[in-house]
Amino acid sequence: GYRADRWKKLLIPNSLPVKAYFDTSDQDPFCMYNYLLDITTWNKSMRRGFIKVKIIDYAGSAVESQLNSEASTFQQYKRVKILTGFHRDIEKIAKISLTFSTKTLIGPKHKLRILQMKLKSLNHPKR
Repeated sequence: GYRADRWKKLLIPNSLPVKAYFDTSDQDPFCMYNYLLDITTWNKSMRRGFIKVKIIDYAGSAVESQLNSEASTFQQYKRVKILTGFHRDIEKIAKISLTFSTKTLIGPKHKLRILQMKLKSLNHPKR
């Protein structure tokens, strides 16, 4: 990602067609820190829903992702990649918590069993 005040000088000189997506937070300083959540699930039956990610640093400070507007489909042993954003960056992550929701008030509650998970910072890819 690029800070909004610097995007033109970074993207336009490439002289290639460029698509730019600007995502902002509702909290000052309005920056978004984007991560790619790559998970493989273990459930035998298909699940459809939303995942909220919470990351916590070693001092106990936490930040939660905003819920995606579109539900994801999870099938056994299939990798799913979800773009998730946070209003604050955490440099050294101690814990990651995932919450799965179907956003329905009635019906059975389902668990999402995670076989493998990777969370990668898109703002700082070397992390």
